[in-house]
Amino acid sequence: MATPTTNKFLEEIARLMQDKNGTEILNYLHYEPPWPDLYNQMITELRKVYPLFQQASLEKKCTDTLPVEEEGDGGGSFTSFISFMVGYFTFIRDVNVSQLLETHDRLKALLGQASIALSASTGLIILPTVISLSRTLSRLAIGLDKRPDLVANLTSREATAGAEEAGERVTLAEGSANLIREAFKKCASERSGSVSGLDSNGKPEGRRIGIYLMANVCLKLFFHCRKLRSAEQIFALIYQQSPPLSLYPAAQRTTFLYYLGRYHFANNHFYRAQLALQAAHNQCHRLATKQCRLILIYLITSNIILGRFPKSHVYEKTAARGFRDKFTPVCQAIAKGDIASFRAITDISNPSAAWFLHWRILLQITNRCELLLWRTLARRTYLLSGNRGDAANKKAPTLSLEDVLILATFLEKRALGLEAEITKNDPASQKSANGKHHTNSIFIFPPTPADTPPAPNPEDGEHQGYIDPDLLDSVDPPGLDLPTMETVESLIASLVDQDLLHGFLSHGQKRFAITGAKNNSPLQIGFPNVWATLSAKGSDEVPGWVKEGQKRVGGTVMHLSNARPVGV
Repeated sequence: MATPTTNKFLEEIARLMQDKNGTEILNYLHYEPPWPDLYNQMITELRKVYPLFQQASLEKKCTDTLPVEEEGDGGGSFTSFISFMVGYFTFIRDVNVSQLLETHDRLKALLGQASIALSASTGLIILPTVISLSRTLSRLAIGLDKRPDLVANLTSREATAGAEEAGERVTLAEGSANLIREAFKKCASERSGSVSGLDSNGKPEGRRIGIYLMANVCLKLFFHCRKLRSAEQIFALIYQQSPPLSLYPAAQRTTFLYYLGRYHFANNHFYRAQLALQAAHNQCHRLATKQCRLILIYLITSNIILGRFPKSHVYEKTAARGFRDKFTPVCQAIAKGDIASFRAITDISNPSAAWFLHWRILLQITNRCELLLWRTLARRTYLLSGNRGDAANKKAPTLSLEDVLILATFLEKRALGLEAEITKNDPASQKSANGKHHTNSIFIFPPTPADTPPAPNPEDGEHQGYIDPDLLDSVDPPGLDLPTMETVESLIASLVDQDLLHGFLSHGQKRFAITGAKNNSPLQIGFPNVWATLSAKGSDEVPGWVKEGQKRVGGTVMHLSNARPVGV
């Protein structure tokens, strides 16, 4: 049976291969429904003439029609590309888009063949196709990951395999990301062309064109899977081998800087995160409201942790709608040193805390902003009862730690609502003195009285409390764990160590003394500006962000064959 449509399709692909027109090849390779009429005709021909048991005939057809090598002396081989074309015909012939999991597996296999073709000397012509396939696979993998009912069989099968093979189970989305990462590595490790990776016009050449496009697809999947260690490998490889980020289009720069900022944010490098996120915000298109909103969530949080609160005009942006109600109470509590209000805002029952938790910024706000809260409390205590000192008699201004303890204890009690009796035997109502549940509380269940029937079986869907045998005889400490003098001393010492307070701590006298305030205001010297202090200690170099003229040491090879011995 004749296959006129398939023959014409292969002839056009052969022409584009010789022209090295990768963009036009991508336009020919439809792999998502709805199929155009000509493609429906081609699929019908493939199913009739080249069914599954005639796979060898299909391979011969492609080999006979498509060029095996580039024209001219020294031309590269198209063998791997021909294998990809066989895979493409197999995909459109056999795929059933109503079966999403099967479609994902077939699409993943097709991308694997495209990735092999990408590593060949003629791989540049398939780069647009690899990028397009990676994006489609990413969308499908994330969609399936949000549908546990569709991947239940896959999960049980992987769990069984995991019992046989010791190792961490790889989710469907992470497996797709790992495959896409291999294609990214081939773009980043391009060795053709100049050493700098730039052409005569100063633009990236070869497969380096796709470095950030592929990296952004990988990072989207890794952040969705919460695999920061895998994302770290992407940033490290880019930092070692990529051309400067500024040479790539704005959309690629903005997306990459957003993920880089989130990576440093998750690793508690908030100044680095702020630099990357601020650059991403500055370069984000004004109509990309959704992307700008995502950037602002982490940018505002980073700035608050660094002691720089948002101005009112930030909240007036369309992308920041609703942010004022979320972040302003946090800033006000920090500015006042109001421990009670801060505890209420960050309590998980508060709608704002639930919103912070959704965006994975609650722990950073709760833990990192608390130190700023204590700094403000110490400053306000100094304004109320601090000793201003006597410059003439060389007496430094001091702050009584006992006064700080009194205020902190009062605020902690107010946060706990001690006017209402706290049920001692109810773990749900027992909080620490800072008004927060400990993370381990999710594993704690109320003690079982002696006359209570045996706990139900966990397999029946009921919770059953567990106590480690080593802790059976343990006794809970009596009373509330309110702040002590040791708590205050350690916090003040931490603030001094981080240069957020300027002076020294007298353990014997229980006082904090401000130094260097002879000719200046004790408030300005003893309680320096948080943002100015932290930004001065930070560096403008952000690991993972390649800038023009920047020296990169990590990952480079240093040849010492001509180095002279020491002392010569």
